Amino acid sequence: MTGTAIKFGTDGIRGKAGQAPIDAPSLHRIGRAAAAMLAPGSAVLVGRDTRASGEELEAALAQGLAAGGAHVLLGGIVPSAAVGLAVRERGAALGIMLTASHNPASDNGVKVFGAHGDKLDRDAQQALQAHINALPASAMAGAGEGKIKQSGVIASLYAGAIRAMAPNRPLSGLKLVVDCANGAASALAPRLLREAGADVAALHAEPDGTNINRDCGSTAPHGMQKAVAQTQADAGIAFDGDADRVVMADETGALLDGDQMLAALAQGWQDSGRLRGGAVVATQMSNLGLEHFLHGLGLTLLRTKVGDRHVAQCMKETGTNLGGEQSGHLRLPDLCPTGDGLVAALAVLKLLAASDRPASQALRPFAPVPQVLRNVPRPDGADPMAAASVVQAMAEAQGLLGEAGRLLVRPSGTEPVIRIMAESPDRALADRAIAMVAEALAGLSG
Repeated sequence: MTGTAIKFGTDGIRGKAGQAPIDAPSLHRIGRAAAAMLAPGSAVLVGRDTRASGEELEAALAQGLAAGGAHVLLGGIVPSAAVGLAVRERGAALGIMLTASHNPASDNGVKVFGAHGDKLDRDAQQALQAHINALPASAMAGAGEGKIKQSGVIASLYAGAIRAMAPNRPLSGLKLVVDCANGAASALAPRLLREAGADVAALHAEPDGTNINRDCGSTAPHGMQKAVAQTQADAGIAFDGDADRVVMADETGALLDGDQMLAALAQGWQDSGRLRGGAVVATQMSNLGLEHFLHGLGLTLLRTKVGDRHVAQCMKETGTNLGGEQSGHLRLPDLCPTGDGLVAALAVLKLLAASDRPASQALRPFAPVPQVLRNVPRPDGADPMAAASVVQAMAEAQGLLGEAGRLLVRPSGTEPVIRIMAESPDRALADRAIAMVAEALAGLSG
């Protein structure tokens, strides 16, 4: 092995740009190892978001891929889903997106897409990780016969797919506010939505390399919400840095999360016969109100562990075609092989445009059950979730909530905290349930 060990997290590799594993030597190594797992001359498509570090990392990655014998097509700044879509459409062997998603500009990262156009499954990702870390120093020397080429084909194929979703200007008459997070959607999303017929006011669509996600986008949508209300727009949408996530606002500026979008799509698609599998896939974090609403439609909510990868796997296993996360990562595989904010937003906006109701009614089909979230520091030592006092507190907390409520306690995959979530029609009960578990966890540190 050469260099610092590289490890894939819940959504690829991520870290501070310029520091291992997100520095030029590491990206060259990742490229060299990835190419070594492919047949000589295989095509690899590469995209990036708007971070200032992207160009240097892109160059290092491309050089590593080419040194390993791959032919590299650089797509420049594009949404993550554009890379996955182009991989599938071009028959490429692999796609790599340089992005840290909703993280600040000082971070960057790597997302890898397989030949099917979706992110690598767990086994394939672990195989790549092992290959990267086993790469001997001698393999880093010399150059292979791979080629590197700049091309607009990735953006072009993505734009074509969006246009195919929106023939005959289906958004005509809609006035929208679109927050691009100064990220990968800044150039494409406003233009494509205008082509679909919408009157678009674009916010945070002037990236300078340092302002991606800065007080804007899906994790900070207040500016979009305010603009919707002030301009009397019909709706607003906000993407994250690589545009695979979207949240919306109704005409009052009130936020619509992924759960509400899933509910609206499930109802609309069931009515039109497009929904497959009699179910929608979401995670443990999705609101109990969504589950009740779907049951009322005769549908099942299939819950997975938190994470887009788990949603994708469940959808493949069950043959369903609608799923996603409360955070706004929605999956519509009939339209795009991987999750995409613009694809999801366009599907929802088409429902709104075809309705004679405002977004506050058409896109808010259920009332959420009050949901309380709290992060507590993870105690040192053995698995806190296995401690007798914590197990007992969780059982008592769930008993307090009763059949009408729900408790979820899980260690974070990205931070040294335990996440506690409680849902109940009685907000005070949810607060008490969380306090019981938090007290038990605190007791482990005492």
